Amino acid sequence: MEIIRTEKQKLETIPRVFKRIVQKYGSRVAMRYKDYGLWHDITWNEYYSQVRNLGSALISMGIKKGDCISIIGDNSPEWVYADMAGMCIGGTVAGVYATNAWQQVKYVVSNSESKIFFVENEEQLDKWLRFRDEVPGLEKVVVWDTKGLRQFKDPMVISFEEFLEIGEKKFKEDPGLFETHAAKVRRDDLALLIYTSGTTGPPKGAMLDHENLVWMGRAILKINPMDEKDEVLSFLPLCHIFEQLFTVICHLSAGHVVNFIESPETVADNMIEVSPTVGYAVPRIWEKYYSAVKIRMSDATWFKRVFFNVALKTGGKRAALTMNFKQVPIFLEIAYRFFYFCIFRKLKERLGFDRIWVAYSGAAPIAPDVLHFFQSIGINLIEAYGQTEGTGVSTMPKIGRVKFGTVGQEIPGSEIRIAEDGEILLKSPAVFKGYYNNAEATAETIKDGWLYSGDIGEIDRDGFLRIIDRKKDILITAGGKNITPQLIENKLKASIYINDAVVIGDKRKYLTCLIMIDEDNVVKYAQDHKIQFSTYRDLTMSPEIIKLIQEEVDSVNSSLARVENIRKFTILPKKLYEEDGEVTPTMKVKRKYVNEAFSSLIESMYGQI
Repeated sequence: MEIIRTEKQKLETIPRVFKRIVQKYGSRVAMRYKDYGLWHDITWNEYYSQVRNLGSALISMGIKKGDCISIIGDNSPEWVYADMAGMCIGGTVAGVYATNAWQQVKYVVSNSESKIFFVENEEQLDKWLRFRDEVPGLEKVVVWDTKGLRQFKDPMVISFEEFLEIGEKKFKEDPGLFETHAAKVRRDDLALLIYTSGTTGPPKGAMLDHENLVWMGRAILKINPMDEKDEVLSFLPLCHIFEQLFTVICHLSAGHVVNFIESPETVADNMIEVSPTVGYAVPRIWEKYYSAVKIRMSDATWFKRVFFNVALKTGGKRAALTMNFKQVPIFLEIAYRFFYFCIFRKLKERLGFDRIWVAYSGAAPIAPDVLHFFQSIGINLIEAYGQTEGTGVSTMPKIGRVKFGTVGQEIPGSEIRIAEDGEILLKSPAVFKGYYNNAEATAETIKDGWLYSGDIGEIDRDGFLRIIDRKKDILITAGGKNITPQLIENKLKASIYINDAVVIGDKRKYLTCLIMIDEDNVVKYAQDHKIQFSTYRDLTMSPEIIKLIQEEVDSVNSSLARVENIRKFTILPKKLYEEDGEVTPTMKVKRKYVNEAFSSLIESMYGQI
């Protein structure tokens, strides 16, 4: 029995899954990237060849099983080559957000004890130069875009091309070296270090092993199967588990085509060019698309606006029925199909969503109104739930079984239960190994094999999970009422004029709110209504804009219980930036930081100043 178990351990690894799919799809296109206006194909064979050469170079540099490499840069084939090469030789890979300041980059490189650091370009190399003397364990820095660095010389820095040449030479000298190392990888070997966004403190490195990754890649495909005919657009940060799932992990099982964006500024254009069949994004992206459609329709002719609103109302009624497992009357279905042909089909084409058969929202809660809108126009946008510590997904709706207000049922092979205090607990092969070099935090998160999510939720009689809020974010007012701010904040964010909101009220007599406006839409409103302003701060302090936001808040208040009403609000006079530590790379507001940074504004709403 022990021999059988050992053989199974050898099979369930990233390198073995990778090799099998390369053998299956060899000359088929695995990835595409855009360069100088043209899309270029990369076959599975070419993908493997690059990974093999990189892996061989890493081995020749002395990288051993368990050693860590770090990667920083925007999504690209080079990022994935390095990622896969590191895992295939038994190493560990730690991704770093391209937008991180040098201090944050230093933290990850140092904390992960990285030996090799792959960087995209001169900008990222400059960050390393700021802390090079503080990470003596780092042995080599590899740059894949050397523009502006032709004259730069440093014994620790090497170009990606030169590194590949080292690997190719090593492969020719010892053709079986890479395969030998790949065969020694076991399913419980550490594969990835995914650093949390650090909303409440320094980032923690979540340790994911090969079994976590392979199991999750297959589990997702059992729910909503993808195959080699599917295409995705890779644009979320690759150091986040959400993007890793579709660009790397599921890719090895489904064999779909991964298309890399040209740059972060061309996502919308590339979306139209590629027209992926599977879409995924964080809520802020979906909210932006929703807002853009709303604004565009507000500028349309009277007839188009009326026609669109009737169509949307029809689609909304149909979506409300299907998302509550109720039968759609034949007359409503006919009306919807008419409007779909006349309006929604063309709208989807303009957005680049015409081929999408399933779209996912994750990494943060999405406003129900936004989710309902996309379902109404014929886009199967569904909300999945999970966290890095559970390899990204704990529950996911199956197409045709999407229940409004929930995040689906537990994925096959896992178990979810609700603790006495309402906390969501998870047990599955996807639960991580713990936090790197942080036994205390690990012990707080994993207890008796159960992952304690930190989220409060409930499971309905059909087995669908509903998320209530983060456990630590629930407010208790001075009157003893429990308030879940996420519900209120999501309703506010459904407004096209509100980008984000933070509800305040713990131990207070009433609720207040800090509001971040949607700059593009509010500026357009100001221009349309001849409201004068010169700076962003002027815009937020304009009486007309304050009145506009008050109307949005009043609308939300009318749908809430009196104790949940926002009595006062303040529009933040500045935009929030990741560089300032105010939002995470996945665009979630750091509640604790904002509360501290704008404490005077908060106190003024309670008459304390």
